[in-house]
Amino acid sequence: MRAVVQRVARASVAVAGATIAAIERGFLVLVGVAVDDGEHDADGLARKIAGLRVFDDGAGAMNRALADVGGAVLVVSQFTLLGDVRKARRPSFVAAARGEHAERLYERVARGIADTGIAVRTGAFGADMAVELVNDGPVTILLDTKRTF
Repeated sequence: MRAVVQRVARASVAVAGATIAAIERGFLVLVGVAVDDGEHDADGLARKIAGLRVFDDGAGAMNRALADVGGAVLVVSQFTLLGDVRKARRPSFVAAARGEHAERLYERVARGIADTGIAVRTGAFGADMAVELVNDGPVTILLDTKRTF
């Protein structure tokens, strides 16, 4: 699984012009599921996101996690994170999981974060979404369960 974690002052997602989810301070997390990903990847990704210490501790160091600052998470599915452009200019998405498999693991990531007591909102899996955010920092962290863990 791959994820782009952005520390945000606020973020929201809309479908067909209607806001379906919004958060204030926390993370916007874009999640892509690969064909060979499993529950272990989803669980590990959820733990890593919930435990990331990228908020200021008052002394100028990134030492605080979501729970320490009362932050929330907006999780949005994004299969294009698995796009491969090594051999062409048009991405190949053969590595991206399809349908039920991807949705099940995406939802498992969201539940895993929520199980730690962090407020979680989600986008609409498979929908054409408009995502807005105010990046705080900016701080952006790339996670890949095949490389990060």
